[in-house]
Amino acid sequence: MEFHFQRCFSTYFLLAFCILSQSFTIGTLGFACNWGTITSHPLPAQILVKLMRDNGINKVKLFEADPMALKALGNSGIQVMVGIPNDLLDTIGSNVNAAIAWVDQNVSTYISKNGVDIRYVAVGNEAFLKTYNGRFVQSTFPAIKNIQAALIKAGLGRQVKVTTPLNADVYQSDTGLPSGGIFRPDIQTQMMSIIKFLNQNNGPLTFNIYPFLSLDADPNFPKEFAFFDGSAAPVVDGSISYTNVFDANFDTLISALEKNGFGSMNVIIGEVGWPTDGNSNANIKSAQRFNQGLVNRIVKKQGTPKRPTPPEIYMFSLLDEDLKSIDPGPFERHWGIFNFDGSMKYPLNLGGGKSLVGAKGVRYLTKQWCVVSSQANVMDPNFAQSVSKACTYADCTSLAPGSSCSGLDTKGNASYAFNMYYQTLDQRKDSCNFSGLSVITNIDPSPSQGRCHFEIMIDIGKHETKSTTSSSAATKFGFEYMMVMLVSSFNIIDLFLFM
Repeated sequence: MEFHFQRCFSTYFLLAFCILSQSFTIGTLGFACNWGTITSHPLPAQILVKLMRDNGINKVKLFEADPMALKALGNSGIQVMVGIPNDLLDTIGSNVNAAIAWVDQNVSTYISKNGVDIRYVAVGNEAFLKTYNGRFVQSTFPAIKNIQAALIKAGLGRQVKVTTPLNADVYQSDTGLPSGGIFRPDIQTQMMSIIKFLNQNNGPLTFNIYPFLSLDADPNFPKEFAFFDGSAAPVVDGSISYTNVFDANFDTLISALEKNGFGSMNVIIGEVGWPTDGNSNANIKSAQRFNQGLVNRIVKKQGTPKRPTPPEIYMFSLLDEDLKSIDPGPFERHWGIFNFDGSMKYPLNLGGGKSLVGAKGVRYLTKQWCVVSSQANVMDPNFAQSVSKACTYADCTSLAPGSSCSGLDTKGNASYAFNMYYQTLDQRKDSCNFSGLSVITNIDPSPSQGRCHFEIMIDIGKHETKSTTSSSAATKFGFEYMMVMLVSSFNIIDLFLFM
C-alpha cells in the first residue's frame, strides 16, 4: 500500500498539551503536561498542580509565561518548559535587550524567587506553519539566538535550554515513504540554521505530530493506521514495515535529519493526542484507545524503527479549553485528557499499578440550568435569534454534527445553547433571559442515554478566598475579551439548529 505523507501531515495546528517522558525514578514512569489557559473558567492553578502531581506528572509546558501557573509550579518538583508566543518573535528577534528583559522577567525571576524548575524556553509555536504564509519565517531564528544569549547573560545557559516547537508540515517525503524524508524546500535554509544552532547549544528539536489530523483531513486515510494497535496493512519501506502513522511520521523526520548530517539530533514530540468531541472521529472511545496505546509504548520504552530509544512525548492536552479558536474544527476545544474542570473523561492505565485520577477540591456554581421553556414555540421569530446569540458567546461545539450532543432535537439544541451561555456568564441573573423562551431548572437536563452533558461551571469566586485568581471569567479576561474570543469562532448555528 502506497502511503502519501503530504496528505496525512495536516497543516492544522493546535495549542497546549500533556507529555509522557522517559524520566524514570526507581521503576516509576514520569509524566508531563502542556498546560493550556485559553478558557473562560480556568481551574485554579494550585488545584491543577495537585492534579498533575497526583497523576505522577513531573513535566509541564506552558505556551506563555502565565504568572499564576508559574507561581503555583514553584517548589512543586515539576519541570517546566515555558513558551514565547509567536507575536513576540519580531520584537525579541530584532532586539537582544528585549530578549534579556523577557528572560529576566519570565525565567530568572521565577527560578530565583519562586523556586520554579524551568528547563526549556520554547521560542514560538509552529512558527513555520504553512497557513501563516511565512509570517514568522525570518524572525524565528534571530529570536532563538537572542534568547540563548539572554540565558547565557543571566547565568542560565547550562540549566535552561532553548527549543522551538514545529509542526510536522516542515518536512515531507519525496517518495511517499519515511526513507524519502526531506525538509520543505522553502524553509530548508532556516531549518538548517536552527538545527545547527540548537545542536551546538545542546538544545532539542521539538515537533508536533497528529495522527488524528491525518485521519480527519483525508477521507481516504486508513483509520486503523492512526492507532498503535490498528489492523491496517503495513507501509513497507525497504526492510522496515510501519504499522502506524506516528512511527512513519516520526521516521520521516529522522530521515530528513540524517540526510542533513544530524541523524543523532535530540528530538522531542511537543504535541500528540486525540480529541473527544467536535466531530464523529473525535470521541471518547477513540481518544482512550489512542492515548492508552501511547502510554503503553512509553511504559515499554518502545521507540520507532529508526529511533529504538523513545523520545519525550508531550501529549496534547491536559484540559479542554473553551475559548480556543475552532478554525481547524469544533474538536479544537476538546483535546484534554481531562474535562475543563479536571474531572476524568475516561480511565487510563499508567503502568506500575497506577490509574488516572481526577482533580480534587473543585467548587462549582449552584446546580441549576437554563433551558427552553415548555411553552416556547420553535417557530417564534426570537427562537433562532436567541440560540444564535447564545452560541455566539458560549461554546456550542458539542452540538456540531457527529459530536456528543448532536442527537438532540431542536428544543434540546436550544436548551444546550442557553445553558452554556448561562454557565459561561456565571449564572448571572440576566443571562437566562431569552425573550421569554427560557427558564431556570434544578433538574439536570442532560439526556439519560449517551455522552451529552449539560455543564455546571467552576465557581471561581469560591476559590478566590484561597487564591488570587479572579472571581469570574469576565473579571479575569475582561468581559469584552472573553466575548471576542468566542465570537471569533465560526457560527455553528446553521449546522444544527433545525436538525
